[in-house]
Amino acid sequence: MSNNEQQKRAAAEAAYEYVVEGEYLGVGTGSTVNHFIDVLAERRPAIKGCVSSSEATTARLKRAGFDVETLNFAGDLSVYVDGADEVSPQLALIKGGGGAMTREKIIAQVSDTFVCMVDTSKQVDVLGAFPLPIEVIEMGRSAVARALVKMGGLPELREDFRSDNGHPIIDVYNLDLTDPKAVEARINAIPGVVTVGLFAQRPADVLIVAGADGVTTKKR
Repeated sequence: MSNNEQQKRAAAEAAYEYVVEGEYLGVGTGSTVNHFIDVLAERRPAIKGCVSSSEATTARLKRAGFDVETLNFAGDLSVYVDGADEVSPQLALIKGGGGAMTREKIIAQVSDTFVCMVDTSKQVDVLGAFPLPIEVIEMGRSAVARALVKMGGLPELREDFRSDNGHPIIDVYNLDLTDPKAVEARINAIPGVVTVGLFAQRPADVLIVAGADGVTTKKR
């Protein structure tokens, strides 16, 4: 296992401490989450089941022997565990590199505690080095892109990709994200936008960071 994979595994093990038995657990998407699912499979917590943010995570959870329920059935959650593509000192996030941010944002919104796992490379002073993913309705794709250009962004269609919801994703470069809450609200207001991958209005509550020197935890 590479150093980076070892760090992701260490972050996943630290996140396991937040699992609440006897309840449904929200589970995100991505390479670090895959390690978290492996930890769940090894330790077999007595949870009711999982609420998943993507088809890929659902398949992995089911292979590990966990029941996966819809959020409509499970209702509000105590804990949601996921990763991020970037995280600010205020625990605002950019998510959506894997294209699952719409379902991720829905689950985060109804969870009491949002636990985010990253390695040190994902920490930034200001969000925006990672392109901002935006899920859009197909017929509004060009209109949304033009609106993003007016905001100073450089939108690029993610080629040959559809989200689990069946929508295209635009990745936007060059946006000023020094006020991520304001940008999130402004992009959400553009007709045709399904979700923007900014998690600033609902940031992480707990940040677990794995690095060469071990794991650190920061709470908002």
